[in-house]
Amino acid sequence: MKSQPEQHTPMMQQYLQIKAQHPDMLMFYRMGDFYELFFDDAEKAAKLLGITLTQRGASAGRPIKMAGVPYHAAEQYLAKLVKAGESVAICEQVGDPATSKGPVARKVVRIITPGTLTDAALLDDKRDCILLALFVQDSTLGLAWLNLAAGQLKVLETSAKNLLSELERLQPSEILLPESLPSDDLQGRQWVLKRLPLWQFEYDSAVNGLIRQFETHDLSGFGCDDLPVALCAAGALLEYVRLTQGSAAPHITSMQAERESVYVRMDAATRRNLEISETIRGERSPTLLSLLDTCATNMGSRLLQFWLHHPLRDKTAIQQRLDSIAALLGENGQNDYLAVRSLLRQFADVERITARIALKSARPRDLSGLRDSLGLLPGIIQALRACASERIGQLLQALQIDKALVELLNKALLPEPGVVLREGNVIADGYDAELDELRALQNNCGEFLLQLEMREKERTGIPNLKVEYNRVHGFYIEVTHAHSEKIPDDYRRRQTLKSAERYITPELKAFEDKALSAQDRALAREKYLYDALLDALGQYIQTLQQVAAGIAEIDGLCAFADRAQALDYTAPELIDDDEMMIETGRHPVVEQQVENFVANDVQLDAEHTGKPRMLIITGPNMGGKSTYMRQIALIALLAHCGSYVPAKRVRVGMLDQIFTRIGAADDLASGRSTFMVEMTETANILHNATAQSLVLMDEVGRGTSTFDGLALAFAITRHLLTKNRSFTLFATHYFELTKLAEEFRQLQNVHLDAVEYKHRIVFLHKVAEGPASQSYGLQVAALAGVPEPVIRLAKKHLVQLERESIQSAPQMDLFAFPQAEPIEEKPEQHPVIALLQNLSPDDLSPRQALEQLYILRQALDVTENP
Repeated sequence: MKSQPEQHTPMMQQYLQIKAQHPDMLMFYRMGDFYELFFDDAEKAAKLLGITLTQRGASAGRPIKMAGVPYHAAEQYLAKLVKAGESVAICEQVGDPATSKGPVARKVVRIITPGTLTDAALLDDKRDCILLALFVQDSTLGLAWLNLAAGQLKVLETSAKNLLSELERLQPSEILLPESLPSDDLQGRQWVLKRLPLWQFEYDSAVNGLIRQFETHDLSGFGCDDLPVALCAAGALLEYVRLTQGSAAPHITSMQAERESVYVRMDAATRRNLEISETIRGERSPTLLSLLDTCATNMGSRLLQFWLHHPLRDKTAIQQRLDSIAALLGENGQNDYLAVRSLLRQFADVERITARIALKSARPRDLSGLRDSLGLLPGIIQALRACASERIGQLLQALQIDKALVELLNKALLPEPGVVLREGNVIADGYDAELDELRALQNNCGEFLLQLEMREKERTGIPNLKVEYNRVHGFYIEVTHAHSEKIPDDYRRRQTLKSAERYITPELKAFEDKALSAQDRALAREKYLYDALLDALGQYIQTLQQVAAGIAEIDGLCAFADRAQALDYTAPELIDDDEMMIETGRHPVVEQQVENFVANDVQLDAEHTGKPRMLIITGPNMGGKSTYMRQIALIALLAHCGSYVPAKRVRVGMLDQIFTRIGAADDLASGRSTFMVEMTETANILHNATAQSLVLMDEVGRGTSTFDGLALAFAITRHLLTKNRSFTLFATHYFELTKLAEEFRQLQNVHLDAVEYKHRIVFLHKVAEGPASQSYGLQVAALAGVPEPVIRLAKKHLVQLERESIQSAPQMDLFAFPQAEPIEEKPEQHPVIALLQNLSPDDLSPRQALEQLYILRQALDVTENP
């Protein structure tokens, strides 16, 4: 039973009234130099933060449980709470303790949630913090997402079935959704769910709120007129931001409508399988992003991650990036990007500083970092002026800023301002006459005290008399007990020490009042001037956002140029035809993890050319099938990102989607088995892949019985060939599928080479034409450490199974595959001999010959050192 308000103390009444407005979040309640938490909040925070839970007194007969954190160290505790998915209401003292009767007036000035972070201490430098709102109407999904730290608002409409795919792409920290919307698929993920009343997603109020935010007559200028469901989500999102930030976030000045046709689509499984920014285990390295991210700024790193997750379909935009990389590398290898990067390394995170300026939360060091960064712009422009790139020329235009902005920051701030405003030493001398006068009073203290000390020594005849100051007792005259008889009558005792007395005189008291008043007034004046400076900088928000975007893109292009040169990448050729040709392609990440990576080719063409559109890939486990398929997908992805690629030569047409079905695990949270997960991903591919899609299928059907799996693999392969007609790489252990090449000319069999010698397997990782001769499953098992008796028994059983299969083949006419040939025992041949017999030295380039030498050496090492 709840207690009545009048039963609580006045302070607890105030706390409970404010807490009732924010029941679903923790509240930091300011009391002096601490933020206190009470009752249930205190218990929860004590567990999450590892702080002491105490109990002091009682209110309404109930013990008051408390836990607190120091005001000056609150950020580190807030970071822990936000990381744990908690939201925190910051309740500050807004009244004057000197004039307040009863509890000092307090109110919630800001709400910190996982999706609305802007403070540097709470944010991940390398990743965007995304707040997303979603709304579903019929079968249409409306999405609106905001990067508050950058002021970027985007909207999209898509099919409701694409929800998880879009969430995997955007990686939001917090999701806003209507109370009535089912969310079973969203539970247990890395994001925080926030339920909002359905009326907050009402269309008319959403449009009106957006118009007020952008100060426009309507929304037609944003190209969103045909996205009503997404606009409902955007309206709810902006209202949530106003509530949590206590303001309208003036740096959100526009809205961008995103269309599905702009980017190459990748579903959630594809992003995980390709390990773009996270490994399958959820680690940040080794990934494609960790390999390519050599950006000099955090802004560049965040943009690079966005590029890798959003490959373009616009050939012109892609070519602009490629041309920019070529210009940065220079025609004669002069590497123009090196000079630029040395300047970029000194650049602050202007994107996030701009957001804090707009929200009036920027700190002095933010502004000094902004000032110093803007001072680097002329040098960056000069270093890139010779780059013959259309896109870089456009970016340099965005870096042209009003000189008045830099002059204002130079004039207003000290060269090294204080860390926090409350301690002063932020505003430069000469910026404000009143502040200079107050500082002069403080600075003259030392001289006045020296003069006073000299006069008092002469007047009293006390040689060791001292005039000093401390924060607790103010100014004082200290005299040892040995000279107590010489104390004049106008001295008044202030403090007694073990060996001395401290006194105050009327003259010193008058000076103390004047000096301490000057210090307080100077701090107040600095705060007033600093707030006015933030207001003045507000008119430059859009300019600063343009500078941040320009620097981030230049930095991203420089990272692409750096990787292209350091890792021997080449520029892809973008073509209009349906073709994918890769000569000596490499897996960008794997080649950095192993020695002597074996490069491979691929050639997939349009149907009318008579060349293959699908590859059936066979070979042993660990032979490199998955690596080969992934490297083709990653090379295609990099080409669509406008990056150079790890290959000797690449020709690629414009793709619309990349699909992968590689590996699977039980989805216990959704009650789905491995096979169910596999079939769900396969169904998505069969329903959505087009003739412009790239499809990677690995071991489809292995999660069920042999015949069921083979039947499914057979039907899926035919469907991809005849209905989807996508570029397809199909890895399998079902050798029966290789017979499809006799029926379809657009299908080709290839295999990953391996040879056996003295019961050991040697993986050559080289793609060769035709199907594999065997799967080497037992040899791989032996390599994994399966005991020798088990391997011997398996071999005997394998021979028996093969004989039974041969005898029963005439009656088993499932796909009309021809009978398996009897296995003949052949004498073992050394793998190096086998490799040499297959070599044609006259057809090898110098690079290919060197690769073959490494392969031969590897085969020799394995066979001689088992």
